[in-house]
Amino acid sequence: MLKVNEIYYSIQGESSRAGLPCVFVRLTYCNLRCSYCDTEYAFYDGIDMSKEEILEKVNEYGCKLVELTGGEPLVQKESLDLMKSLCDSGYEVMLETGGSLPIDNVDKRVMIIMDLKCPSSKMEKKNRYENIEFLKPGDEVKFVIGDRNDYEWSLNKIKEFELDKKCGVLFSTVFGKLEPVTLLNWILADKLNVRFQLQMHKYIWKPETKGV
Repeated sequence: MLKVNEIYYSIQGESSRAGLPCVFVRLTYCNLRCSYCDTEYAFYDGIDMSKEEILEKVNEYGCKLVELTGGEPLVQKESLDLMKSLCDSGYEVMLETGGSLPIDNVDKRVMIIMDLKCPSSKMEKKNRYENIEFLKPGDEVKFVIGDRNDYEWSLNKIKEFELDKKCGVLFSTVFGKLEPVTLLNWILADKLNVRFQLQMHKYIWKPETKGV
């Protein structure tokens, strides 16, 4: 059984799959408390569902792109088996993870989007840098940037781990804290090999809207 906060059909708001229809399976619980968290409602609330019940619900939407998100999906070990079963069923599966828990046992067919938590998140100390060696070329590392210090920190991590040679790199702003145009100008000035992204769903719907 897994504790599920919500399952819904919307569009991908982030990553290189942004704009595509997607089924989101939001699992309950998170081991982090980021300063800018926008899904605190997923820390505790949820209902118990079997893997079979989740697969049945996902199938109802008739969409082949599925993302496990949270909270932090990897808090629940059963999420590993769920991802495998989704892959076996022919789905393109994405995992959104905060980067503090091991990813080495995640099915290799899953596209991993892993945060490296910047200093302004107050969770920098939780970054599990050992995960980087398990990232595949099709995976992506995300930096959520709140200020210039976060930006400089991110540049250092990209260089230290040669991230832009290993997988995709995503830069986005802390919503409502750093103007997107400011981050974009920094990226262009430094000619970075990263993908700038907005949280598209927050511009289409109200930022606090759930299930979109």
